[in-house]
Amino acid sequence: MASETHEVLNQPPPRVGLNEFRTNTPLVAGVAYHRAGWAEPELTEIGALVGTAEFQADAELANTCEPVLHTHDRYGHRIDEVEYHPAYHRIIAAAVAHGAHTSAWADPKPGANVARAAAFMLFAQIEPGHACPISMTHSVVPALAAAPELAEVWLPRLYARGYDGRLVPLGEKPGVLFGMAMTEKQGGSDVRANTTRAMPDADGSWGLTGHKWFCSAPMSDAFLVLAQTHLGSEWALSCFLVPRVLADGTRNVFRIQRLKDKLGNRSNASAEVEFDNTRGYLVGEPGRGVRTIIEMVARTRLDCVLGTAAGMRQSVAEALWHVRYRAAFGRTLIEQPAMAAVVADLALESEAATATALRLARAHDADASDAEVAFRRLATAVAKYWICKRGPNHAYEALECLGGNGYTESFPLARRYREQPVLTVWEGSGNVIALDVLRAMAREPETVQAFDAELALARGASALFDAHHDRLRRTWTELAALDQDGAQRRARAAAGAMALGLEAALLLRTAPTAVAEAFLVARLGEDRDLEYGSLPSGTDLEPILERH
Repeated sequence: MASETHEVLNQPPPRVGLNEFRTNTPLVAGVAYHRAGWAEPELTEIGALVGTAEFQADAELANTCEPVLHTHDRYGHRIDEVEYHPAYHRIIAAAVAHGAHTSAWADPKPGANVARAAAFMLFAQIEPGHACPISMTHSVVPALAAAPELAEVWLPRLYARGYDGRLVPLGEKPGVLFGMAMTEKQGGSDVRANTTRAMPDADGSWGLTGHKWFCSAPMSDAFLVLAQTHLGSEWALSCFLVPRVLADGTRNVFRIQRLKDKLGNRSNASAEVEFDNTRGYLVGEPGRGVRTIIEMVARTRLDCVLGTAAGMRQSVAEALWHVRYRAAFGRTLIEQPAMAAVVADLALESEAATATALRLARAHDADASDAEVAFRRLATAVAKYWICKRGPNHAYEALECLGGNGYTESFPLARRYREQPVLTVWEGSGNVIALDVLRAMAREPETVQAFDAELALARGASALFDAHHDRLRRTWTELAALDQDGAQRRARAAAGAMALGLEAALLLRTAPTAVAEAFLVARLGEDRDLEYGSLPSGTDLEPILERH
């Protein structure tokens, strides 16, 4: 009898061996809808890779065998190296090999950013930490346009699909990765409070001296850094490219003081670094550092949306897998109405985030019109605010579907729950983003017109949506009449309402009717509720569950 207690019953099988692209119907449909169907063969290949037991084991190893800082070698020489588990290198090498970093820049055809977004999301769904340097490498490209001589040297290696994690000269690298060092301890998001200073040298380079509070992926090959430069009688922020290894093969001064002990994102080393006459090269005009780096920030904000959507997909996939195999009280969990409502609601949230993420990616393609550029300016901030804020609670609710298993580190949703908050903080937390929404609306009225035009494409399909759109139009008028403090007090509510309007509009245009109607009633209807699973009576769950 004792031996029978060791027989494993009523547990789902391991969720491995699935193609994470082909089984993600909203992602497949979105890729086709946004003119990236040509990328399906490679996305299918990626989906098979990240679905393997081996890749998932590497994801676990990269997060449990965490990066280790070595400031000195055994003889006392300063080396400032971060050691990663080989699993991390295997993961990031695969992402680079499949172009998750810069494929949209290397081959900028229609749908290129959609294809790259889908590849990024597939890798980030299973292991999100490596997505930080992958994102920054993608995002640095437009900033380098302000420095043609630097771009000529770095862009070919940025576009390459080879990876070598060693700190070696640029000419020995099959490809390169970029990081960013903007914030300082006294300022955070207020980068104009930075005190790092840059002094010009006779050879055209600059010497940077200061301390950076957050530097992500410190083993990257180069970084964009903000530092104060002296212009006339004042100091003003400028942008610099800081390489880890100089042209003569010597290491740049890049003193890693410590690695951050973070809530999540454990596989990705984030560090405090000090510069001491560190070599940097000016990118853009002196004193225009924020303007130079702002496009990099905008692109990384988009990747925050992509990463959150990827996390939502992982949460839904794991929760649905569990409830379809686990039984209680004589039925599988999915057959029980209370649980079916929860997982269907989680699926609605995931699909809305995916649809929005892909729409934004399409707006970043090289063929974007002026109206598309205006739309993405406002819509990226709106989506970054709302979708990233929805991520942590979405992960928690999915985790709860697994019960006690979900709360253990043996299953991936505990890690996902710790991971999602970084995307709300990275590149601007809630207030910073909500205020950016206000700034765009006030300074660039064409962005509101473009956003309104996007929503107007869905008018007439739903009375609930039309009423919400009408309220938004009134809100925009009211905000324009308020003083700065009054507008700030309404910024979050306005950003959230705009995001819901965009998600609803996109689902009405691109998703099956049952999905769109369920989302609208659950998010905009009179019976809406704050918690997942409180779907109004009469909601048809079966098409939603079948689609996911």
